Formats: sequence, structure tokens, C-alpha cells
Amino acid sequence: MPAALPTSRARIVVLLSGTGSLCAALLEATDDPAYPAEVVAVGSDRRAEGLQHATRRGLPTFVCAVGDHPDRAAWDRRLAADIAEYDPDLVVSAGFMKIVGPAVLGAFGGRLINTHPALLPAFPGAHAVRDALAAGVPVTGATVHVVDAGVDTGPVLSQREVAVAPGDDEASLHERIKEVERELLVETVARLVPAVTSRESPR
Repeated sequence: MPAALPTSRARIVVLLSGTGSLCAALLEATDDPAYPAEVVAVGSDRRAEGLQHATRRGLPTFVCAVGDHPDRAAWDRRLAADIAEYDPDLVVSAGFMKIVGPAVLGAFGGRLINTHPALLPAFPGAHAVRDALAAGVPVTGATVHVVDAGVDTGPVLSQREVAVAPGDDEASLHERIKEVERELLVETVARLVPAVTSRESPR
């Protein structure tokens, strides 16, 4: 007997800054009617290539660039407002290369998650793959975690290891990590849906 389809799907806003391979993986997962979430909008801090994944599907996109605002606090408030327009149950930072501030965390704290190409708490920050290679570790990996006010310091939701192969450089290792990262994100979002959709929020 086929599994029952979800009666309603969690609403996700994805944030990205680059090519959007993580976003693409999540969008592909939502093509399955049984997947318990849907992407309702994709935002960026720049005119990123990854926005095209949403545009091709007819999904709304938005750009909230730091340089378009008088200061970082104003940008953070605008970003929070832009995200809130789509009333998400979950916000996914998928290669979003900006640290959010109090306005975003105040609105979406506990419902904003991030992917990171290392086994946190090891190698936080923007150069995790390079740092892992420089440290000579035999194993690194991918993490999905809750975003807090620190840099990759929020509670870990899920992790998966990736072995460092002999002769790996930053590009080859990062590519293997990204393959794992995409799978881990899709699985973690599906697992989180019951928790995030149980909140009381008017529609």
C-alpha cells in the first residue's frame, strides 16, 4: 500500500550566495509529492547564479544586498522582512555567505538552519575545506546545524563523514563533501518538518 501523501507541506525559504547546488538538490527533492516540504522563495545577498534554479520553476526570488542599505543592521532588518513575506516554517541557509544579525535571528531563531562543509565544531568559518586539508585530518565531512549569533556555533542537527583521499586538493575534496552535503540537507529538512510545522502561526 503506498504511503499517504502529506496533507500540507512545510514552507521553506532558501538563502544562497553562489551557484545554488544545495538549493537545486532541495528543489529536486520537493518534486516528489511525498516530500514533506516545499520551497516557496529563494533569496540572496547578490544577483547570484543560484537564483535561476527558482526562476526556472516559476518561484519568487529576492535580492537583499548589504551595499543597498546604510548599515549592516538595516540590511538585517530588511532581510528579515523579505523572508517574512513568505511566512516560512523553515529558513535554509544553503551557501549563504553572510552572517545574519538580531533581526533575522529574532524572527526565525530555531527555524534557521545552515549547511557547513566540515564536522563542526571543527573548522568553522568560510575556509573549512582548506583548513581541514591544512590540518592534515584523515576525515572531514558535512554538518547541518541551527544558526545562532556565532559563526557556525549553533546546535548540530546532523553530520556525515567524508574521508580525505590521498592527493586531494581543496576543489576535489569540496566536491565530494558537497555531494554528501546535498543528501544530508534533504534528509535533515524532512526530519525537521514535524517540529517546525507544529508551531502556532497564523496563515
